[in-house]
Amino acid sequence: METCKKTLVSGLESLNLPRDEDKIEQLLCFIKLLEKWNKAYNLTAIRDKESMVTLHLLDSLAIIPFIEGNQVIDIGTGAGLPGIPLAIYLPHINFTLLDSNAKKTRFVQQAIVELKLKNVSVCHNRVEQYHPEKSFDTVITRAFASLSDIVEWTSHLLSKDGVLLAMKGQSPKLPILESAKTTLIPVNVPGISAERCLIKIQLTKESEVS
Repeated sequence: METCKKTLVSGLESLNLPRDEDKIEQLLCFIKLLEKWNKAYNLTAIRDKESMVTLHLLDSLAIIPFIEGNQVIDIGTGAGLPGIPLAIYLPHINFTLLDSNAKKTRFVQQAIVELKLKNVSVCHNRVEQYHPEKSFDTVITRAFASLSDIVEWTSHLLSKDGVLLAMKGQSPKLPILESAKTTLIPVNVPGISAERCLIKIQLTKESEVS
C-alpha cells in the first residue's frame, strides 16, 4: 500500500487538503475493504488499488470546495462514492448514502462500521421513493440520468437554499431547465487527464422546496 499512500498524499497536496495521518489511514483502509469485497460483490469495474486511489478517492475529494451546509445526501452511492471519502474528510457534516442496490448498501454499511464513521447513515431505497423527515443542503449524484430527470427526482430532497451537484466526465452542453439555474464547474483531479466537471443546480424561487 506504500505506492497507494504516496499517490494519495501527493493528490491531497494538489487539492490543498490537509495531510491528516488518521484520515489517510481511513482512506487507505476503505480501499482495502473495497478491493476485498469487490472480488465477490463486483462493486466497481476498477480492480487495482492504485487506480482506486485516483479514480475513487481523489475524484471524490476534489468536490469538497463545493459542498454546502451540514446535511448532505449522496444519491446512487454505489460502493460509497463519493460519500465515504467525503465523510472521512468532513467529519462535521452529516452524510446520507442512498442506493437501490442492496448488495452495495450492505458493503457501505460494513465499511462505515469498520471505519468507525459516526457521521454517515445508509439508506436502501430508490430516490423517488425516499421521503426523509429533514431536507438536505447538498444533494450529490454521479449524473445517473438526464439533468431534467435528476432535478425532477431529487428536488423534494433539497432544503430551501440547497444545491444539487451532478458529477460528470466530459463537460456536457447544459440544457435549459425550467425552474432551475445551472452552472458548469470544471474540476481538476490529480492523476486524471480526462475531463471532469460538476454541474451545480439551484432551484429558482418559484420551485424551491421548503
